[in-house]
Amino acid sequence: MSQFFQIHPDNPQKRLIAQAAQILKEGGIIAYPTDSAYALGCHLDDKAALERIRRIRQLDDKHNFTLVCSDLSQASNYARFDNHNFRLIKAHTPGAYTFILRATGEVPRRLQHPKRKTVGLRVPANNIALDLLAAHGEPIMSVSLILPGEKLPMLDPYDIREALEHEVDLVIDGGYCGVDPTTVIDLSGDEPELIRQGVGDAAPFGL
Repeated sequence: MSQFFQIHPDNPQKRLIAQAAQILKEGGIIAYPTDSAYALGCHLDDKAALERIRRIRQLDDKHNFTLVCSDLSQASNYARFDNHNFRLIKAHTPGAYTFILRATGEVPRRLQHPKRKTVGLRVPANNIALDLLAAHGEPIMSVSLILPGEKLPMLDPYDIREALEHEVDLVIDGGYCGVDPTTVIDLSGDEPELIRQGVGDAAPFGL
């Protein structure tokens, strides 16, 4: 049965954040809030946890996961930026964007696009997520918490606990965080490309 932490969205309790980070390090799966919707996350290089998330979401091996990072300094270990894109992304993070970028050798091959060798990265504007990332010390491999047969992410952490109490190791109650997805922008080519319009404004990227 999963643990259930009620964490304050503005002033996250350090003790609970540390416990959540330890659960990730030990191979656990967590349901946690972001600035766009609740997400499922696990340790970056944990293949078994990744497969558990795939089973929960009923995803095939072609579905792309996102590396949720604490800041661009951490993100730069996993993606290649030119100076222009770095400045552009820095001006709009943390925020509700997912950026598609060329992957570095630090990214496990199973997380890269098989042909283009790209990876999705984001830095969320959510205090719980950012404190958790800082405590964990690495990106969290994540996917939106949308159950099979549903079109929208789950909203209520109590509903999440009821639905997934035997599937995940921790549910973090961080309050309401919306159902709209991130805006996905591909910066891996010569020109920015809008892949999905979500919460983030695409206009600053010329889209």
